[in-house]
Amino acid sequence: MNDLLEVQDVSKNFADFQALSSVSINVPKHSIFGLLGPNGAGKTTLIRIINQITIPDSGKVILDGEPLQPHHVQYIGYLPEERGLYKSMKVGEQALYLAQLKGLSYKEAKKRLVYWFEKLGISHWWDKKIQELSKGMAQKIQFVVTVLHQPKLLIFDEPFSGFDPINANIIKDEILQLRAEGATVIFSTHRMESVEELCDHIALIHESKKILDGKLADIKRQYKTNTFEVGLSTKHKTALKHTIAERFEIATADFKSLEDDLKLN
Repeated sequence: MNDLLEVQDVSKNFADFQALSSVSINVPKHSIFGLLGPNGAGKTTLIRIINQITIPDSGKVILDGEPLQPHHVQYIGYLPEERGLYKSMKVGEQALYLAQLKGLSYKEAKKRLVYWFEKLGISHWWDKKIQELSKGMAQKIQFVVTVLHQPKLLIFDEPFSGFDPINANIIKDEILQLRAEGATVIFSTHRMESVEELCDHIALIHESKKILDGKLADIKRQYKTNTFEVGLSTKHKTALKHTIAERFEIATADFKSLEDDLKLN
């Protein structure tokens, strides 16, 4: 089997609001899969369904050939967009606690934490309280806790929010290294430039529906039309259109735009 994760015709409603409408995606093993779309498109709802935080109204999710079961949470590492650490706890104490919740022994958790803290240059944070850390510093801790138990599937929801460019690049490099070591990654964002840097495959979700999916390289070739959108401001639209039509062959263009991050002709 080449796909680690299969989402099949998943739909979800919250009262009268449709969050997902018959969404299907296939995430290949050892890939970085970009889940792309504007805020409110349904990306986070889909991620919560994969993590069994939310139950779909219809459809199913298959992880590594098996219908999703409660015990599968041990195979998933999830970094949510809404960060959540206990502010009054010390960094090392909390990281050890969260690692043991993922099934690691105290000894193994301590060993892996020492490795990651040294790798990211944050060993001196061990005895600090979370409330003493900046947002970016706290995110580094949560990133470490997410990857520590070496899950099959890593899910990062807007992972670079709050990072300065230097630390964002450090985390990007670590995500690429995790993929090289065999992890499968779902990367959710509304920023196209991050997707282009990291992802092998993408799915675009808009207003609860999947608009397109596939290999990123194939999609870029498919929509590379060398067409440019030009805006003209004038009080005499009809006259201008007539003047242009006298000199050029013109046609109506249908441009689709998602928050200016992705345009398709």
